[in-house]
Formats: sequence, structure tokens, C-alpha cells
Amino acid sequence: MDAERPDDRLLEPAAMALRRGRLVAFPTETVYGLGANALDPAAVAAIFQAKGRPGDNPLIVHVTSIEAVYALVDAMPPVALRLFAAFSPGPLTLVLSRSALVPDLVTAGLDTVAVRLPAHPVARRLIDLAGFPIAAPSANRSGRPSPTRAWHVAADLEGRISYIVDAGECSFGIESTVVDVTGKNPVVLRPGSITNQQILEVTGVLSVEKQEFADSSPATPRSPGMKYRHYAPRAKVLVAEGSDPVGRAEFAGQMAAKLHLPPFEIGYFGCRQFLNLLPAEQKVAYGDEPEPELAGRLLFDALRRLDRAGVKVIIAEGLLEHGVGIAYMNRLRKAAGAWQIKGEEDDDK
Repeated sequence: MDAERPDDRLLEPAAMALRRGRLVAFPTETVYGLGANALDPAAVAAIFQAKGRPGDNPLIVHVTSIEAVYALVDAMPPVALRLFAAFSPGPLTLVLSRSALVPDLVTAGLDTVAVRLPAHPVARRLIDLAGFPIAAPSANRSGRPSPTRAWHVAADLEGRISYIVDAGECSFGIESTVVDVTGKNPVVLRPGSITNQQILEVTGVLSVEKQEFADSSPATPRSPGMKYRHYAPRAKVLVAEGSDPVGRAEFAGQMAAKLHLPPFEIGYFGCRQFLNLLPAEQKVAYGDEPEPELAGRLLFDALRRLDRAGVKVIIAEGLLEHGVGIAYMNRLRKAAGAWQIKGEEDDDK
């Protein structure tokens, strides 16, 4: 489907499936979402079943207007209106006090609901044709890399859902920034393409959520992406960090030497400055130089492509943590989990 000019004749069967309580995967500007009627508990339950998603992980509700948000929330703080006005439609999710209209399953029993106005023309038209808010986490099996292309969705969910609406590659490739606006100050619960600095410029205040929920924690996270290991390919992931591509490539080489694997079983992701310093067979480049926005856009696709190539370990280039680099590193570290190899300089520490 044309990403900019959605065809109602093609979308209507998917909208009808949603009205019948079925699941539909559709593109947004961030990642592909797995959608169901947010006001139908049985339809929402099907999302959790298809994904294998834990029930204590809340969903994001997608709508196309501020008027639709009002029906889902008990209060709309002025800061929320400022953020919606500045960044929506777009890759921003706000956590607000929920109304009684929202089923408990959507919010994991919390007194808050996460709401987003997507910018993607296909997503917006599908929501409008369906005629109700759509609850939609990423359209992948739980824990796998988020899907940024239709084939990613099919690889995880084929046979489990009614439709995949294919409108090509997602333009951001990293899930939305999630901001809790229920307290005195806005709190960033999940970093994304809307950066901390941008939020600070609009609101004048900002708190960045530092707590990372462990898998064993009984607490229910207020945002998706906070509690469980996410974004993991089948291959193990290592992060090559450093102040520049040369230092990162040296670290990657040290890690590769310690793996004792044949070269074709190790895959690499990074900019060409980084990759050209490595004698590797399996490489995926995102650009010539370190660019967090482009790295984030291509990260999940690269993890899946290297998985398909059959590598056992993926060594990905780390980037400096400012701007969108914060979101990129958040996703990369979650993909890696606790598995890491130290460099030569850390052997005795």
C-alpha cells in the first residue's frame, strides 16, 4: 500500500477485521503495531495471546485527534496539551489518568493510560475507518526485535493474525518517546525520537526515569519497554562502546577474538567508519559516519537480517548518549541484556 496515499478499498477489509474483534498489523512512523479494538477486552486479550506478552505490560492506545484522547482520560493537564501540540501527530506517547472507558487489560490494571496520535497516513486512516481507538504494541513476538518492515511481522506472527498492512519501511524505526504527565513534572519513561531536550524546551521542566524494572520485579511498569528484556534477536548481542568509531572498532575486535568463533558466525552493525576497520564477513552498515537517527531507524532490521544470515553473535556499534543516541543505546542495551564481554583493558577489573 502507498504509505502517503492509503487506499480505502484496500484498507476496508482490515478495518472490518478490527470491527469483528480480530488483530491487524499496520505501519506507524515508529514501528509496525499489532492493533485491536482498545475498548473490547476480548480483542485486547488476543493481542497478549498472539504476542506471548505478559499481562502486566500495558498497551498504548492510538487515536487520531485530541478530542478522542479526552474520552480516554480523566484529566488533561496543561503540560499534556503543550506536548501534544508540539509533537503530535508523531512519535510521542503520553501517560495520563485513565477514564472508566478504558478496559483494565489495556492498562495492566493501572490508573493511567498511554495514548498516542500516530502521524503515519495509513495508521491514521485505518483508525478512522475502524471507528474506535486501537490498542497496539509492536507487531512482534514478545522479546523479539520490533518490526520496521512487513516481513518482520510475518516472520513472527504469520498465522496468528488476520491482516498485515504493508506500507514499506517505518521512517523512525524506534518506538515512541513515552512521557508520564500525571505528576508535578513530566517524566520520560522510555526515550525515543522526541528527545529529552525537545521536551524540556516545551515544558521548561523534565525528569528522566532512571529505574529499570528487572524481570523478577513484581511492580507493574507504567510504560511499555520498561520491565522485560526487549528487542533481542536469536543471536547474542554485544555492544562495542567507545568515544569514536576507531576506539569502538578496537573494542569490537577484542570481543570477537574472545568468542573463538569462525568469522562467518559473527555479524556486525554500525557505520562504515566502524565496519571498515573490522575484517568481517557479515556486516550491515547504516551510513558512513555515526548518525544516531539513521542507526536507530535501521537497528531492528539489521538485527533480523543478521539473524537470517545465521550468525551466532552480533557486535553492534555503541553511540554517544545524547539526543536520539539515548534511545538508540536504550534499545541496543536491552537487546544485549546482561551478556557482555569486556575489553582487554578491563580483564583485571
